[in-house]
Amino acid sequence: MRVLLVTHPEVTIDPAVPVPDWGLSARGRERMAAFCARPEAASIGHVFVSSERKARDGADMLHERHGCPVTIDPRLGENDRSATGYVAPPRFWEIVDRFFAEPETSVLGWERAVDAQARIKAAVRDCIAAHGDRVGDVCIVSHGGVGTLLLCDLLGAPISRDRDQPVAGGGCFFAFDGSAWVLEHGWRDIVPSASDR
Repeated sequence: MRVLLVTHPEVTIDPAVPVPDWGLSARGRERMAAFCARPEAASIGHVFVSSERKARDGADMLHERHGCPVTIDPRLGENDRSATGYVAPPRFWEIVDRFFAEPETSVLGWERAVDAQARIKAAVRDCIAAHGDRVGDVCIVSHGGVGTLLLCDLLGAPISRDRDQPVAGGGCFFAFDGSAWVLEHGWRDIVPSASDR
């Protein structure tokens, strides 16, 4: 069974709004629409999504374009950062670096990377099982950190930010065989390019 892990693209950042309630920006919606038009998206049979609004916005766009059912699973959310709340860059990225570099440590009270990875892996396996033998591929719409942690597991590699998505602002995807737990291809921009052909 083919599984696509898609990270949400650009969001509207508002420090006055809780991070889980941030939605996609106009640019993010434009890029997500480009993903919805990809051939890979037409093969999606079921979308599973984080409960955070920015991911749900993307899942809703896939539903509107292709009619695939959408199931929310809070376990597909980003690592729990509620201990600090919103942290502005560049300090935020310094903490993210430590999160990946010290996976067995709770950095400033954040969920540990090893715990987040175990949660995400279990959630994805449950999503695959829930889809069962229904028609179409499984699509997980989630977050950059979620994708990085899952990709490390798929590759049998240590947790590392070296496996992070290559596009600043998000909006990437990779594909894998959910039955064999084997990577099909690594990160690609959700907006098609000549190298995807």
